[in-house]
Amino acid sequence: MDELTAYVFGNNLPGGVGQILIVLCLAIFGHLFFNRLFRLLTTQAEKTKILWDDALVKSARKPVLSLIWLIAFGWSIDIIQTEAQLEVLKGIRKLSDVSFVVIAGWCFHRFIRRLEKGYLNQDAVDAKRDPTSVVAIGRLFRFIVAILSFLISLQVLGYSISGILAFGGVGGLAIGFAAKDMLANFFGGLMIYLDKPFRVGDWIRSPDKNIEGTVEYIGWRQTRIRTFDKRPLYVPNATFTNISVENPSRMENRRIKETIGLRYQDAKQVEAILTSIKHYLQQNTDIATEKTLMVNFDRFGESSLDCFIYCFTRTTDWVEFHRIKQEVLLEIMGIIHQHKADIAFPTRTIDRSQINLLSTPKADPAEAAV
Repeated sequence: MDELTAYVFGNNLPGGVGQILIVLCLAIFGHLFFNRLFRLLTTQAEKTKILWDDALVKSARKPVLSLIWLIAFGWSIDIIQTEAQLEVLKGIRKLSDVSFVVIAGWCFHRFIRRLEKGYLNQDAVDAKRDPTSVVAIGRLFRFIVAILSFLISLQVLGYSISGILAFGGVGGLAIGFAAKDMLANFFGGLMIYLDKPFRVGDWIRSPDKNIEGTVEYIGWRQTRIRTFDKRPLYVPNATFTNISVENPSRMENRRIKETIGLRYQDAKQVEAILTSIKHYLQQNTDIATEKTLMVNFDRFGESSLDCFIYCFTRTTDWVEFHRIKQEVLLEIMGIIHQHKADIAFPTRTIDRSQINLLSTPKADPAEAAV
C-alpha cells in the first residue's frame, strides 16, 4: 500500500495520508458504481409483478451506499491508528463495528416496511388479503429486528447478553406490576390481531359501552374509531376484552321489519292486500327472497288491523338500504290504496244511542201513580 501511495501521490505527503486518499477514491467509485447498479436493478424489478424484489432492491440501496462509506471510514481509522497509535481511535473503531449492525438492522427494517406497503397498495380484489394482519405482522417483525440489533450491538461493545437477559427476567416482574395497564392493552391488541373481531374500515358498536363508529387504526395500545359525527374516539385495547362488540359491516343482509295498520272498515280487503304485498316482495329483485319473508295479519289493534311485514334486502350498504326501504313502503301504500283501503290512524268510536239513553230523564213514580 505504501509503495502504491508513493507511486501515485509521490513522497511529499505525510505518512498515511496517501492511503486515506486512495480509500476515499475507492469509496467514491464504489458509491457511483453501486448507485448505478441499483438504478438498473430497480428498473428491472419494476417490470415484474413480484413484491419482494422491488422491496429488496429499494430497501437495500441507501444501506449499501452507507455501508461503503462506513467501510471507508473504518479503513481510514485503521490507517490513522497504525500511524499515530491513538487510544481514542480504538473506541471509535468499536463504534464503527456497531454501525455495521445498525445498518443491517436498518436494511431489514426498510425491507419489511416496503413489503408491508406493497401488500397494502396491491391492486386486487383479494378477499383473503387482510390489511390489519399485514400491519400487525409487519410491526412484529420490525420489533424483532430492533431487539436483535440492540442485543448484537451490546455484544459487539463487550457487554454480556446473558447477564442482560437475566436482569431482564428479574426486572420484568417489577416492570410488569408497574405497567400492568400497558401490558393489558398490548395483549388486548394482540387478541384483536389474532381473533379479528374487526378490521380497519369496519363499522363497529358496543351495546355495553357508548362506542360506535368506523375503525381507522388498530395499534398495540389503543384503537382509533371515527364516530359518525366525525369525532375521533380512542379506546384502550384492554377494553375490548371486557365488552361485547357488534360488527355490522359483516352482516349478510339488512332487515325490513314494519307493522302496518289497516282500518277496521277495510277488514274484507285485508287478505287480498296481504297477498298482493307478498307477491310484490317476491318479485322485487332488491329483496333476498331466499331469506325469511313474512307478510301476515298480526293482531287486532285498538284502532287498526295490524299487519306484519318482515324481509331482508340484498344490499348491506346503509344508504342503498334506505332507498330500497322507501321504495318498498311507498309501493305497499300504493297496493293498499289500489284495494280501496287506507292506513289507519288512532280513532275512537262513540255510540250516540247510548248517550241518548243516558241523557233521557227517568219518570217520577209519584207522577206515574197519578
